[in-house]
Amino acid sequence: MQTQGSQSMRLTDGRSISYDISTAPEGVTRPLILLANSLCAPYRTWDAVVQQLNTRGIDVLRYDQPGHGLSGSPKNVDETTFESLADDVAALLQHLQISKLDAWVGVSMGSATGVVFATRYPDIIEKLIICDTISSSPRVAGTPDVFQIRSQAAVEAGNLGDIVEQTIDRWFTQAWRQGNPEELSRIRTVMQTTTVEGFAACCHALSAPTFDLRPLAPKLADCVRDVVLVVGENDANLPQSMKELQSLVQGRFSSEKDGKKVDLHVLREAGHVCYLDNPTDFIHVVASELRTETALQGML
Repeated sequence: MQTQGSQSMRLTDGRSISYDISTAPEGVTRPLILLANSLCAPYRTWDAVVQQLNTRGIDVLRYDQPGHGLSGSPKNVDETTFESLADDVAALLQHLQISKLDAWVGVSMGSATGVVFATRYPDIIEKLIICDTISSSPRVAGTPDVFQIRSQAAVEAGNLGDIVEQTIDRWFTQAWRQGNPEELSRIRTVMQTTTVEGFAACCHALSAPTFDLRPLAPKLADCVRDVVLVVGENDANLPQSMKELQSLVQGRFSSEKDGKKVDLHVLREAGHVCYLDNPTDFIHVVASELRTETALQGML
């Protein structure tokens, strides 16, 4: 694996966006994929996965959301939406002179950003891999707004100490935590680099009345070549809600793309961040979907 290390670029509003490009060895087929993160999960949470993807001949671009990792926090958290998050990535790709992504692999809000990006900037993403995301904000779904509650708690506390511990408890089973103490410690340390302002900004996007992937799902057939969905079997009610999202995406693929199938992979013994608690199956799915010779050899 060759990595350029953490770099940053300046956005038009003055914020910095932190990113990293890790490349596979020279002389092999090298598709480029982008990894987009969950709330409170800076891009360093992907470190172990990136190593494995690179050995399979896959180049990886990662970035940090506002106030996560080394990315700057917005001055006004209430201006952060999935549209603005997608625009941040568009600016990053333009800065890097990247006009095509072989895949966008998003987890949780990273998936939602990917859907919005694909519909705002069609024909850049070849394959959109949507992992473990809700389909709309709680406000749209008519359920209690847990993101607003968590955001207020973080602001009042002035830190993310309790939020990080609560998130870890939701993400990982007790058995996983006890069996992976070193990885758990690393993940906790990375999560703690998230700022209160960055957390609140991303919570605002997740709470916004404009956050609804369901009207966008049918449009994806006109914007990307393929869509794949992935969910951890233990991720609350997401296996069912993502099956419904799969159906919405499949409709136009069936009518306009000769019945091309939109697959949904349910990963065993995995929760909300399936690339962390079941990296083997997660990497298998991603590498299989990219179908590069080196990627497939790496799975033998």
